[in-house]
Amino acid sequence: MFHCPVPIGREMNVICRIILAALASLLVLIQANGSSYASDGLAALTFQVAGDELRTRVVINFDSEPDISTMLLEHPHRLVVDLPKTVFAFDRKSVEPHGLVDDVRYGMLDAERARLIFSLKGPFSVERIDVIKNDSSPGYRLVADLVASSDRQFAEDLKTQNATTSSTESTSKGDRIAGATPDQTSNAPKPFTVVIDPGHGGIDSGAESASGIMEKNVTLMFAQQLREELAKIPGLRIEMTRNDDTFLRLTERVRIARQYEADLFISLHADTINRGNIRGATVYTVSDKASDAESRAMADRENRADAVAGIAFDNETPEIADILMDLTRRETHNFSLSFAKSVVSSLKKDVNMINNPHRFAGFQVLRAPDVPSVLVEIGYLSNAEDEKLMLDPAWRTHVATRLATAVAEFSSLKTAGALN
Repeated sequence: MFHCPVPIGREMNVICRIILAALASLLVLIQANGSSYASDGLAALTFQVAGDELRTRVVINFDSEPDISTMLLEHPHRLVVDLPKTVFAFDRKSVEPHGLVDDVRYGMLDAERARLIFSLKGPFSVERIDVIKNDSSPGYRLVADLVASSDRQFAEDLKTQNATTSSTESTSKGDRIAGATPDQTSNAPKPFTVVIDPGHGGIDSGAESASGIMEKNVTLMFAQQLREELAKIPGLRIEMTRNDDTFLRLTERVRIARQYEADLFISLHADTINRGNIRGATVYTVSDKASDAESRAMADRENRADAVAGIAFDNETPEIADILMDLTRRETHNFSLSFAKSVVSSLKKDVNMINNPHRFAGFQVLRAPDVPSVLVEIGYLSNAEDEKLMLDPAWRTHVATRLATAVAEFSSLKTAGALN
C-alpha cells in the first residue's frame, strides 16, 4: 500500500490519495503489460550493423532464444530471416543502410510469424549465421556475417537452396524465390572478365585542371574508349564500375569487381601534382609501403575520395585470418605485377610516361585479395600538355589500344596458365 509521507491537511490529504491511487493503477498496468509483453513472443531489442560493401556483420539482440529459418531471394538480392511472433523494438536509426545492407524491413507475417528482410547491394554469401547466448547480459543474439560474392556464386547458392527446400512457402509476389537464369548456371567456360573503373564521379569530381577540366569526366571518357577497344578482343567480357556521373565508394568499386568475378581490374585516374613539369602515364600496384613520397601522397588523396561524400574512411588493412587467403593475396599480387609490366611495355613504345613508370602505394581500391588490379594514371591534369592530349579523342583511342594490347597479352598468358 502507498501512504502519504507526512501528516497534512484534509484537503491536501485527499489530493495525495488521488495521486497515489493513480500511481498504483499505473504500476498495475505496467506490470500487466510487461507480463503480457514477456509472454507474447520474442522481443527483438537492438539492431547493430558494421562493415563495408565487401563484408558486413549484423547483430540482433533478443530477450529470449529465437527459432530462425532463412532463405535467399533475388531481384533484388535479399536475405530473409523468419521468426516466431516477435515485437521489434529497434531504434529506427540503427537500421539505416550500411555496408552491404541497402535496406531492412521487418514485421509480422501473420498472427504467429514475423519476418526480417535484408536487401543487399549485390550478390552475397552468408558466411555465418548463428544464434548465441549472451555471456554478460540476459538474452540471445543473432550474428550474421555477409560477404560480397559473384553473380555466378549467388545463382549457385539459389539453385542449391531451391533443390534442397522440400516445401514451397507462399510469400508475397515480390518475395518469392526466383530460379537462377540459364546463363548464370550454364556449364560454358567463364569468359576472361575485365572491370574498368573510371575514377571518381558524382559529388567526388577528383582533380581539376587550371582551366576547369574535372578528373571524373576525363576518366569516364577514357574508360568508354578503352571498353570499345577491349570489345574487339575475342573472348573478353568487359564491365564498368560506372557508366555515368555516379559517386561510388571505394569498397563499392571493389565489390562490383567481385560481383563480376573480375580476372582483371583497371582503375583509371588523371591526377594533379604541385609540380607542373611532371607529365605522362604511370602504372600503380598496391603495396603497404609506397615506392616514393609522390606515390604515397597520391594514394592518400585517392583514399580520401569517400570523405568528399561525408563517409568516414578506415585506413586499417583487414587482418589475414587464414593462410589460404594469404596465399590468394600473394598470387593475386604477382598477377597484378605481371600485368603492370605488360602495360608499361606496351605504353612506353610511343606513349609519354614518367620516370620509373611502375610505382606502388597503398591504394584502397586495389586491395581486393582475389582480383589482379592496377591503377593507371593516364596523365596529369596539372600539366597543360597532358591535359590537351587527354581531351583529344585520337590520343585516347591510341592509348586505349595500347592498353588493350597489354590486356590481350595478359589474358592469353593467364588463361594458358603461363603466369606464375
